[in-house]
Amino acid sequence: MTLGDDPVPISLVAHQAFCPRRAWLEAMGETTDTRQMAHGVAAHRASDDPERSRPDSLRSVDVASETLGVNGRCDTVEIDHSGRATVIEYKATPVRRRATVTEPMIVQLALQAAALREAGFTVHGTAVYFVEHKTRVDVNLTDDDFVTARGHVDDLRAMLTSGTAPEPLVDDPRCRSCSHAGVCLPDERKLSPVTRQVLVADPDAQMLHVATPGARASLRSGRVRVVKAETDLGTVPIERLFALVLHGNIDVSSGLLRELLWRRVPVVWCSGTGRVIGWASSASAPNGGPRVRQHVASDRGHLDLARAFITAKIANQATLLRRHGDAPTAVQDMRALQRRVGEARDLDGVFGVEGEAAAKYFAEFASMLSPRVREPLGFAGRTRRPAIDPLNAALNFCYGLLTADLVRAVVACGLDPHAGFLHSSNRNKPALALDLCEEFRTPVAESVVIGAFNNGELDAASFSTVTGSARLRDNARSALIAAYERRVATEFRHPIFGYRVTWRRAMEIQARLVLGVLDGTQQHYQGIVIR
Repeated sequence: MTLGDDPVPISLVAHQAFCPRRAWLEAMGETTDTRQMAHGVAAHRASDDPERSRPDSLRSVDVASETLGVNGRCDTVEIDHSGRATVIEYKATPVRRRATVTEPMIVQLALQAAALREAGFTVHGTAVYFVEHKTRVDVNLTDDDFVTARGHVDDLRAMLTSGTAPEPLVDDPRCRSCSHAGVCLPDERKLSPVTRQVLVADPDAQMLHVATPGARASLRSGRVRVVKAETDLGTVPIERLFALVLHGNIDVSSGLLRELLWRRVPVVWCSGTGRVIGWASSASAPNGGPRVRQHVASDRGHLDLARAFITAKIANQATLLRRHGDAPTAVQDMRALQRRVGEARDLDGVFGVEGEAAAKYFAEFASMLSPRVREPLGFAGRTRRPAIDPLNAALNFCYGLLTADLVRAVVACGLDPHAGFLHSSNRNKPALALDLCEEFRTPVAESVVIGAFNNGELDAASFSTVTGSARLRDNARSALIAAYERRVATEFRHPIFGYRVTWRRAMEIQARLVLGVLDGTQQHYQGIVIR
């Protein structure tokens, strides 16, 4: 990252005082939708409105210091009868629950006071107003406080100019109160069980699938509205969306697209058979530096990542076949192939082992179906597109749903879905999303398909035949989407970290582990392996 002579935000210096890794994440554009952030926004609602200023109480005052090279905004500046200023910073305490002034707060006040003095104000005092406690705590700044603040400015500039991500904190209580713990993953970087858990809940939001042919999605009064002709098919508040997936012949309004991109909510277009056609995402993406390194590593090759993806894939195939099938010899052979992946000298070797494992797996795939549904499906093995039988059609569709989910996860990290390490970027496909698909195909997509057939949600009558290829009927497509959404919302115990997590959250965690390899905060990558 190159700063040149550009000023750094005072708020970013305060983050540096709290944790250099947190400052890096903020500078990289990482945002989170957490309770801490919501409390912070609410705490500043009154002070962020400059129209509420009075002659003796200025709100949302922009300040800058050329000497220190910082700029920012004071929540409130009180002016007494003699013209002296007092800086007041508003703070929420959703985690600490105590009205305690911390070092980052002191650093922030010191820089704000220095900037005001440089602008000609006589600064008489500084204070922090704790919103939940309705308590104002005066802060008497010392010369040492100003020296410390300047030191944090210098440290921040040095860190950002170096372009190297700081290491996460190790077993540090600050992680518990950090709103960015879910994107930093400080404890997960060691790829070992997490004993001091920093739980990150899944967002109170949903992925919206629009799959009714001829439907149109638009924005009205803050809600996404889906209609076909004059019939309302559904509506959902736009705040509850973290992705929109359109299947087949679906229209979407430009107003809705614009608002979703403004909110950094990706939109993915799929064909009616599940193929990901394309996606739209905001130009305001985090982690620009690591994204450049991703392209360099993709061009040069990253064998360790490729091995990890395929090792996890074969391990999961063997486990699912052991659980639900009747092919102990195939399972034993696949375990041996799983171990051979680590010995591969190049990508060709990795693909060779993957091909052997896939042949054994899909030769026995139908044994995981109950006898009553197996015969009518006419499954003779895995075929690509177009699918010639119902089982392959269902697999293709669920693979598309999974790819759309992983495109969203990769974009959320600021990485480029096109630059992969296993799949070739030359094929003009979302290579990195397809890389990550490998370890999730079996426990997510294939599990959904097997369950849907065995539970009676799908059968041979759920498909039509068009020019020799099998296609899902509209009601079957909706049923498969519902089954997929239930699966990705299911919690399981993460095999590496030991805590419970949903499959959808696990997808973003794995994408962030790839990011950790690229930004240097993690030595290697490990895929999810079910037991």
